[in-house]
Amino acid sequence: MADDKNTQPTDDTQLDQNGTPADHVAGELTEEPNAPEIGEVEGSEGAPKAAGSKTDAELADLKDKYLRLAAEFENYKRRTTKERADLFKSANQELMVALLPVLDDFDRARHHTRDTDDANAVRESIDIIQNKLQKTLNQKGLAPMEAKGGAFDPDLHEAITQIPAPSEELKGKIVDEVEKGYYLGDKVIRHAKVVLGQ
Repeated sequence: MADDKNTQPTDDTQLDQNGTPADHVAGELTEEPNAPEIGEVEGSEGAPKAAGSKTDAELADLKDKYLRLAAEFENYKRRTTKERADLFKSANQELMVALLPVLDDFDRARHHTRDTDDANAVRESIDIIQNKLQKTLNQKGLAPMEAKGGAFDPDLHEAITQIPAPSEELKGKIVDEVEKGYYLGDKVIRHAKVVLGQ
């Protein structure tokens, strides 16, 4: 009961029948200074902000993914360009290494045939080196075209001139081959220069 005495209002406030201040109607709650308006759901004002922050986060995430993907693509382009250049260098290196024994054979043939007057020894050494060179190039995919006596094909042959055909079956066909054509694999790397028969 001592507490009731301490909670007595001062003279300035008017009390109603229940002893509550007169400005407070029964059944009403006292207003808090930061309370939301009646009918407003607490946190409804923050819902658009939360949705906006969610889309901002998604946008930032997508932007980050895009930047990473662009950086990875740039790195990929640099790496493939470097690998391609290295491949061309190593392909040339491989061919050069394969041709070194042929070069050594030329040096040996020149050294051994320098003081000889025997044309057969020189011819024999040249034939041996040529066979070795052809074998090495064939192993690397180089193949000569067989053009003489065949039909003219503008995709494979380059006509230099036309001459009267020596026989009836060579009319419109290749009579002579001025310069041999070559394939590298399936690709033509040099067209054969040919003479056609009329």
